[in-house]
Order: sequence, then structure tokens, then C-alpha cells
Amino acid sequence: MASGAPLGALLHARRLALPVSRALGAFHVLTASTCRHAYRRRRWPFYLLFAVGALVGVASWAYSPSLPPEMLVTLYANDKSKFIDIAGARAHVRDQGNPNGIPLVLIHGSGGSLHVWEGWARELGSKARLISVDLPGHGLTGAWPRHEYTVEAYADFLESLVNALKLDRFVLAGHSLGGGVAWTFAATRPDRVSQIILIDAAGENRDPAWPTRLARLPIVGEIGIHFRPERWVQRKLTQAYADPAMVTPDRVKRTAELQRFPGNREATLQRARTQEPLDTAPLKRLRVATLILWGAQDRWVPVADAFLFQNDIKGAKVEIFEKLGHDPMEEDPVATAAAVAAFLKPISIRPALFSPRAGPLEIGSRERTR
Repeated sequence: MASGAPLGALLHARRLALPVSRALGAFHVLTASTCRHAYRRRRWPFYLLFAVGALVGVASWAYSPSLPPEMLVTLYANDKSKFIDIAGARAHVRDQGNPNGIPLVLIHGSGGSLHVWEGWARELGSKARLISVDLPGHGLTGAWPRHEYTVEAYADFLESLVNALKLDRFVLAGHSLGGGVAWTFAATRPDRVSQIILIDAAGENRDPAWPTRLARLPIVGEIGIHFRPERWVQRKLTQAYADPAMVTPDRVKRTAELQRFPGNREATLQRARTQEPLDTAPLKRLRVATLILWGAQDRWVPVADAFLFQNDIKGAKVEIFEKLGHDPMEEDPVATAAAVAAFLKPISIRPALFSPRAGPLEIGSRERTR
């Protein structure tokens, strides 16, 4: 019995020590956990500063301010370029070709510039007087005091342009958005237009593309327009042309830099937010000779729209270019210009308009009753 006493005492001491050991272990775990939480609390300002720094770095890299207009004019105007005051805008205009030829006014599409017509200027220069213009909010024209960039506003701008150039009647060609401007102008001012040419034209209404939907979101649009446009331009041109070889570094650079002309990106945002769906009903009343050119590989405006226009415009002719995309006049200026040359007709001079009291009326100043 005596020999077992020390063993019993040891067992008893162990039983007494076990709760203490467990308590110390729990305290140790609690202390370690508390320290970790405290450490994390002390470190979160550093995480926040890192996140803010990364965001500022990305924003600094992505942000692209407007470029000096003088620099862009030096790069992208030429000896044919003129800058004319049109409705308060300093409009970039090129008037080239045969000065005694058929006047052909050329209207580019959204995000474009008058440079898209240079192929036609070479091909049609002997037969036609080609007049191209950077619409307000595009190219080297920039913003205009009216601060409206819808199709309807552009039709008014076009009237001011042809009045300034003293054009009575003329042939009007428009591409994409410019096509919408062309047929809107012809439908509302049919006495000014002898023929119209629609190239992959806007008109049939469908859901807006995702960039337009993003631009319409508050704050998002205002921030997004100031990001570097090069990657977006590369993607856009890759979709526009059927031939990837058309997406050259020079074309990407020119398109991206012209978007950074002062006022152009703000105009693009405003147009995305204010342009309402076009009413195509007036097309059914249009009695102007019409040629419709379309690239069968157009990924943006389906070729089926060409036949919708043909169905709406009495007597309209359609030519489809199977291997071309959204910009057929750039992708194959020879073939598309040949179709235009075959379509063009001499312009008859319309009778002068007289007011019995005021004498001859100035074109564009008369009151419309249509």
C-alpha cells in the first residue's frame, strides 16, 4: 500500500493539472487569434492604400486627354482641306475632283471622318466634283455651338454646308450613320437632291450595341470616353472590315487620334444618349433615284437591311458586294466607285423659285410647307 501512494499522488496531481493545462491552451489560442485579428486590423489601411495606388496607376495609364488641334490638323489635313464656318462650326471640308463635274456630297459614318472617301476621290475625280466633310463631333471639325449630334441635326448642318458652297441640287451619298443623314435629308428636302447613294446605311431600328448601352449609364459614360481609344478602335475596325489587312497601324492611329480632337468624344457620348430611333415611314414617299450599296460580310448592319430599303424606296437599285464588310467604299473603292459612276446622271437645273413680293428666294431660307 505504501509503495502505491506516490503513484496515486501523481495521478491525483495530473488530474488537477489537466484543467489548468487546457485553460492555458485555450488562453494561448485565444491570445494568438486576438493578435492575428489585431494584426489584420493594423494592416487594412495598407491594403486600402495599395488598392487606391493600383487604381490610380491604371487610371493614369488608361486616361487619354484631348490632343492639340493644331497637331492633328498638321497630321490629317492636306492641300485639298478647307476650314469653313458652317452653322458656327469650323468644318473640315475637301472639295476635289472635276470642278465642272456632277456635285457629289459624301457623308461618313459614326466615329469616321472624310478620309474614308479618298478612294472614291481617286476613282471618280474625272467625272464628279466630290465634296466631303467631317461632321460636327468628328474628324477635324470638333464640336459645334448647337451641341446636337443626332441624324436630324446633321441634316440641318448639311443644309447649311451646301448653302455655303452655293450648291442648288446635288447627288448625296452617305455611309452608315451618314446614310441615315442622307435619306433623312432627301426625305425632308427632296428638291435639293437629284440622286442618293446609301452605303450600309442606318435606318432599320434594332437594339443598341453594348457600347451604346454602356455609354448611356450615368458616370460610366463620362469616365469611359476618356480611356485610351486605341484598343477599342482596333477591335472596331477588325469588325468593320471583312479583310483583316485593312486594319493597318496607320489607320488605327489616325482613327484613334481623331477621336481625341477636342470635343469629339463628348459629342459621341451625347449622340449615344440622345439619338432616338429613326422613323423610316418617309422612305415610302421618297421619289429620288436611289442606289443602295452593301457589303455582304457586314457584321453590324445585316445585308437584309439593303432589301428593306429597296422595298421602302420606290425604284431603288441594290448592289451587293459579296466579299466586303461594313465599309465597302474603303475595302474596294474601284468596284464600288464603278457602280456609282454607272448610276450618276447629269443634274437638271430646277426652275428658280420666286416670291411675287420679295423676288428670288435664297435656297435654304424659304419656309418649308412639306
